[in-house]
Amino acid sequence: MLRKRGSLILCGTFLFITWNAILVLLLWGRPPPGQPGDPGREHRELAERPTNDVLGDMLRMADTVEAELERQKQILLQIQNRQSLWEPSNINGPNVVIPRQPVIPILVMACNRVTVRRCLDKLLEHRPSAELYPIIVSQDCGHAETAEVIRSYGNQVTHLKQPDLSDIAVPPAHKKFQGYYKISRHYRWALNQVFKTQSHSSVVIVEDDLEVAPDFFEYFQALLPLLKSDPSLWCVSAWNDNGRDGYVDPGKANLLYRTDFFPGLGWMLLKEVWEELEPKWPASFWDDWMRQPEQRRDRACIRPEISRTITFGRQGVSLGQFFDKYLRYIKLNTEFVPFTELDLSYLKEETYREKFEKEVYSAPVVTYEGVKQGKLKGPGPFRLQYSSKDSFKVMAKNLGIMDDLKSGVPRAGYRGVVSFISRGQRVFLAPPPGWTKYDTTWS
Repeated sequence: MLRKRGSLILCGTFLFITWNAILVLLLWGRPPPGQPGDPGREHRELAERPTNDVLGDMLRMADTVEAELERQKQILLQIQNRQSLWEPSNINGPNVVIPRQPVIPILVMACNRVTVRRCLDKLLEHRPSAELYPIIVSQDCGHAETAEVIRSYGNQVTHLKQPDLSDIAVPPAHKKFQGYYKISRHYRWALNQVFKTQSHSSVVIVEDDLEVAPDFFEYFQALLPLLKSDPSLWCVSAWNDNGRDGYVDPGKANLLYRTDFFPGLGWMLLKEVWEELEPKWPASFWDDWMRQPEQRRDRACIRPEISRTITFGRQGVSLGQFFDKYLRYIKLNTEFVPFTELDLSYLKEETYREKFEKEVYSAPVVTYEGVKQGKLKGPGPFRLQYSSKDSFKVMAKNLGIMDDLKSGVPRAGYRGVVSFISRGQRVFLAPPPGWTKYDTTWS
């Protein structure tokens, strides 16, 4: 339909130009209208009458035609530029147009959870456009009941089935981790389908046990240009590892961070990064592999203050690890933030780092006891300093934030700093001033 409409516009424009050129030829030499008594009329008529200089007449005619064609060319360019800003949409009616935006597919990784329905229902409820956000469900495991749930959505989603359901030969010590090997194999296959088979340039990956916030799509749409333009970024995540209710500022739904920790759990990936990762994709534990310095390469991700996803899947290959203590209490954003209308340039590396470090290291230093007992005076923010792996883990655990480290990087951390709310006050759990790099032995 788009191709046909484009052809009609081009054809109409060509006829318009041709007709005007013919008019120029027909009207050549015809004196322009003028009123009697017009002092310039006689001179114009003399200047525009045909002469015996045939070659001169032809050259003047060519100049006139060329000028007219140039004018029509400018009109055509204006039409073309205007057309590029819009494209038809059949969602709200056959004659409704919406601004042209990049297509961002949503890849739902499914297996044997019939509760994938909850995930899909929320995606479809909040999705602003089926054209701009096609939903692709990639199913592993061959679970018939889950497949039936996915099929029930008809053409609202695309249902892919991972063809290789065989067991994977694993080291004897990893026999109980067979599920992690299959997940890694599935991710590789599904991402190749999105990027290589379907030729998309970006994707947002969602597990089948995630529920999304109302501004989930708005969030990723707004951050895609930044991800593409800033080489110091390699992903955008909807997740805050320390995003439990009481540990985030409910009045800062629009607040975004850079983080050195790969969060996952609803995240956007570019084709260029996948082409870098795919040849060395691991056999298992792909998410922890992503957190290794060889993959991260000092790049950061964007994450929100308040999560745009929550997980409802306690049962899985991780056997509920962290779920009962942390994940079930993650706060899901309910306020729609118009991110596409906001200036997000503050997230660019140099701007962000300078401002963030100034805010952290100009904050007054407080004691662990003061934070724990709620004896901090003033509005904050405050800085709580750690100096070793053990001091970080003790303070993080006792203050209720995630205390594990991957290749030395704390969850939700940026340059070693973890930002969270404690009793309504902002606290930065931070290394001493002058931090330069992570200690990969801290794991």
